[in-house]
Amino acid sequence: MTRQLIVIVITLLLPLGMPALAAKDDTRLERQMADYWDAYLKAFPLTAMMYSADAPRDQLDDLSPRALRAWHKLLGRHISQLEKINPARLSNANRDHHAAFNWMLRNEHANLELNSSYLIFTTFSGWHSSLPQIVQALTYRHEQDYRDLIKLLSAVDVYAQQNMDILRQGIAVGYTQPCVSLTEYEASITGYITEPAKSAFAKPFQQFPDTITPTLGTELREAAYQVIDEVINPAYASYTDFWREEYLPACRKKAGLSSLPGGREAYDQALRYFISLETDADSVHALGLKEVERIRQDMQAVIDEVDFAGDFDSFLKFLRTDPQFYAQNEESYLHYIAWVTRTIDSKLPEFFARLPANPYGISIVPEQIAPTTTTAYYQPGAADGTRAGQYFVNTWNLPARPLYEIPALSLHEAVPGHHLQISFQQENKNMPDWRRNHYFHAFGEGWALYTELLGEEMGMYKTPYERFGRMIYEIWRAVRLVVDTGIHAKGWSRQKAIDYMLANTGLTRQNVIAEVDRYITWPGQATAYKHGELKFRELRARAEQQLGQQFDLREFHLALLEGGSMPLTVLEDKIDEWVAARKGVR
Repeated sequence: MTRQLIVIVITLLLPLGMPALAAKDDTRLERQMADYWDAYLKAFPLTAMMYSADAPRDQLDDLSPRALRAWHKLLGRHISQLEKINPARLSNANRDHHAAFNWMLRNEHANLELNSSYLIFTTFSGWHSSLPQIVQALTYRHEQDYRDLIKLLSAVDVYAQQNMDILRQGIAVGYTQPCVSLTEYEASITGYITEPAKSAFAKPFQQFPDTITPTLGTELREAAYQVIDEVINPAYASYTDFWREEYLPACRKKAGLSSLPGGREAYDQALRYFISLETDADSVHALGLKEVERIRQDMQAVIDEVDFAGDFDSFLKFLRTDPQFYAQNEESYLHYIAWVTRTIDSKLPEFFARLPANPYGISIVPEQIAPTTTTAYYQPGAADGTRAGQYFVNTWNLPARPLYEIPALSLHEAVPGHHLQISFQQENKNMPDWRRNHYFHAFGEGWALYTELLGEEMGMYKTPYERFGRMIYEIWRAVRLVVDTGIHAKGWSRQKAIDYMLANTGLTRQNVIAEVDRYITWPGQATAYKHGELKFRELRARAEQQLGQQFDLREFHLALLEGGSMPLTVLEDKIDEWVAARKGVR
């Protein structure tokens, strides 16, 4: 056969061969993602049970050195395996999955290779506080559910020891959290040591469904109380002793991560991981300063609008101290939050072409962690719809919780912020399981911050003070860029960070201190919000400009959310494709 004839034959066969090759690559990717999720469920059942009905409910994560090494190797194998798949041969949907999967694998793998992986707790959370929250969040219907829980609780002593062993490894290499942020942390451990009947771990056994007979209920409750007395309380007591005798004496003396050997490399990786863009500390810091200046001008316009006789600092003092802005008791505070969230609920159909099925509730931050926890947070519901999402609000120290912040806070933490975003992601059965459950911080937090601004269009800010409250929250996220990089890359002290936040936001001192300690102990995470929000605003402006009269905000919001959270670079490509497709619709 001549060379010319060979070329002709290959050319004729190419249209038939390409779909076959593409289908092969799609199948390989889908199988690999399914294998990864199966391995994740086995390796991290405690985390997985919060999201997946398929996760075992009688096991805790294995954090032994052997298990962690195995997980690190597994991520490496998946990275190598993924390199053999050609993204150009994938379907449009699988190209998005491939890009997100590749980014996630490489960054999770990189995180485990740095000594910062020994920093396994923050002032915001730790194993000792997240475990009881997960126990209380799960749904219990049948005897086996309670038997599984008792088995899980029976292994807490091993789980506690593994966590302490990781922290000891951190001590050995000099990677500990800073002393200055840990003064109030011990109470978050000792607060869980109590008589069994009052334990946070006993709550699922206090009231049983109709499927559990009274006799069986008594048996299960007594078994749980015994485990709390013989396993849980001693484990927490052991952790308290470790905290006092080993960790606090070894805590680092400087706030910034870059003060540690290899710390700047670890911080740069943290920025890449949380922002999901290629950037650096100097760029993040400069962006923060620019945004702070812009938002301060908007805030001054509100001060002028209300004819306040005083400067910016005086206005902030007025907001922090005037009784009109604060609830008199917990009941009135919660009632106002409920009223605000129900009002938002009624407006959602105007901004979303459809809504997720799973509802959400309002809960109070557990008293054991309230003093060191921020104003509010969101806890996702179950992917199978058996558990609602929860908007947790902090009612500790109400004089530090101004009412004018409630609309922005609720838009962010509940709807249309975290609850809508995560519920859309969980309910999308067309996505691979790992994507239905993975959280990309810049996407999730960026969306939630974007919805605070969306609240202006929704008419949720009824007074100039509530509009100022939204600006407080926006400048708060801009200030984070300055403070986080200041602490971890530029040698700022904790006090300098506190002073900067107090001078540039209307947050109360209590909130500012809790926030600064969060940034110190969780490097980089706080920088995700502003980067994500700015990307969402940029993509919306671009879509509006390119589509003109064809732009539909309700459909645009679905295009953002229905594909689940993803790195910002992947999101940009996805929305560009959506805009191009809409241009062809008449």
